[in-house]
Amino acid sequence: MSDPMPPPPALLPMTQVHCQVGALVSLGPGPLGERRYVPLGSGTVRGPELNGTLVEGGVDWQINRADGVLEIAAHYVIRADDGALIEVRSVGLRHGPPAVMAQLARGEAVPRDAYYFRTAVRFTTGAPQWQHLNKLLAIAVGQREASVVKLDFYRVG
Repeated sequence: MSDPMPPPPALLPMTQVHCQVGALVSLGPGPLGERRYVPLGSGTVRGPELNGTLVEGGVDWQINRADGVLEIAAHYVIRADDGALIEVRSVGLRHGPPAVMAQLARGEAVPRDAYYFRTAVRFTTGAPQWQHLNKLLAIAVGQREASVVKLDFYRVG
């Protein structure tokens, strides 16, 4: 008989990111699907653990797969309120019923529970006061709007 599984790790609220996004740029079909990217602009970072702003210039690289799943690989920088710079690397998936995904593509408002938008998040910083971020994993639950992406970050305990 196998040992029972221990309880799952806690998900602890960390911060909320609201990011302005530019127009989608398609590179056309590739071997794995349509290759595209979205420029990331300014934004806010507010929450119990991390507060600051987004540094413009990040990019969300994407592959729009034939099965309707969007693979996401975002890379951007947070400037914490104390001035420290924190690199964010986030990989994940977004998908849902075709009608819902069509609404999102048109920039229409869709409740976040109508589709799946999750990413695994890693941080890198040299700032001494934020070194603990180099040693943790987070997940984000996202919501896409016409010109904004909203992400709720949770530290994996």
